[in-house]
Amino acid sequence: MPLHPPIPSQAETAEPQPASSRRVVLDSLRFLTAGLIVLFHYQSEGPRSLEGFSPLFQRGYLATDFFLILSAYVLGRAYGRKVLSGAVSDERFLVKRVLRVWPAHLIVLAAFAVVVGLSATVGLTTHDPAQLEWRNLPAQALLIHAWGLDLGAGWNLPTWSLSALVVCYAAFPTLWRKLSRVSGALLLFGGGVAVIWAANGFSQSLYGRALYDLPFNLGVLRALPLFAFGACIARASELNWPSERLAPVVAVVAGVMVTGLQFVGRFDLLSVILLGLLIAAGGAIRVPQGGAVAALAGRISFALYITHILVAMIWFRFTHTVIARLDLPEPTQWALWALAFPLAVATAFAFERWIDSPIQAVVTHWADRLNFRRAPQVAREAAPR
Repeated sequence: MPLHPPIPSQAETAEPQPASSRRVVLDSLRFLTAGLIVLFHYQSEGPRSLEGFSPLFQRGYLATDFFLILSAYVLGRAYGRKVLSGAVSDERFLVKRVLRVWPAHLIVLAAFAVVVGLSATVGLTTHDPAQLEWRNLPAQALLIHAWGLDLGAGWNLPTWSLSALVVCYAAFPTLWRKLSRVSGALLLFGGGVAVIWAANGFSQSLYGRALYDLPFNLGVLRALPLFAFGACIARASELNWPSERLAPVVAVVAGVMVTGLQFVGRFDLLSVILLGLLIAAGGAIRVPQGGAVAALAGRISFALYITHILVAMIWFRFTHTVIARLDLPEPTQWALWALAFPLAVATAFAFERWIDSPIQAVVTHWADRLNFRRAPQVAREAAPR
C-alpha cells in the first residue's frame, strides 16, 4: 500500500538543475498514485463494488508498491551523496526520516481514537468496528505492526507501509554504500529485479503466498525488496540512465504497458518492473513548467495517504445511514459516494497546510539540535519515502 527535496541532476558531473524541472513528473505521479490508492480503498463503499467493472480495481496494491519503490528512489537522489560523504550520519538520517512520518501518523491515529470513543459514548457503531480494536492501538502508535508480529492490522490500514519503511530507512545508508560500488546501470536495474524475484520465491516457499499477497503484519518482508529496487534505480540514474533524450519514450511506453497489462491478467513482477522503469524515466524528464502545482500535489499526497481512511470511516458511516433511512435511489447513492473523493482531498490539503507543515517546522528545528554528528541542514521532504 511513500513520497521532496530537490532531486540532484542525474550525471555525476552535470550542473544542478532547478528543483522543479525534475520533480514535476514524479510529484504528479505521486499524487495520481495516492488517488488510485484512495479509489482502491473506497471502491467497495459504492452501491456496487467497482471490481466487477474492471480488473484495474483489483490491482490497487500495485500503487502501494509504486510508493515503496519511489521512496527509495527519491531518498537515493536526495541523500545518497550525503551518506557517502558523511555529511549526514546514519543515526541522523534515521531520526530525520522517522520524525518526518511519525508525528503526522500519531495525530491521525489520535483522531481515529477520538471518533471511535465519541461514537461509543453516544451509542453509535463505527463503519467497520472489527478494524478498530483498542488492543491493537499501541502497536500502531509505535509503528511496529508490520514487523512480523501478530499485533493487528486495523485502525489506519495504510500505515503498515510506514511501519515497514522505518526498517527500510534504517537499512538505507548501508544499502546505498553497497550500491555505490556498482557502476553498471543495467546491472543495477537487473539486480533490483532479481532481488524482488528472489523475495517472491522466498515468500511463496515459506508462507505459500506471493510477495504482494503477504499480510500487513509481514509488511517489512514485502517492502524491503521493493525499497532495494528503488535504491538500485536511484543509483542507476546517477549514471545517466535512462538518458534525458530517451526518458519520455520510456515513461510513456512503461505507463501504457503497465496499465494495459492489468486488463490481460495478474503479472505482478512484470508490473513492478514497468513501474520501476516509469520512476527511472520520470526522474530524468525535465519539465520547467508546472513545478508549483506539482509540488503542491506532491505535498498533499502524503496527507491524503494517511487521512483518507479516517475520512471514509466518518463519511461512509454517515451516507450508509442516510441511504438506509431514506431509501435513496442508486444514482443518488453514487453521487454521495463520489463526494468522498473531493472531501478526502480537501481534508488532506487542510491537514498538510495547517497541521503537518507547522509541526514539521518545529520538529525539524528540534531535530537539528539532537546530539548526533552535525551535518548541513537538508530540505524537509513533503511526503514519506
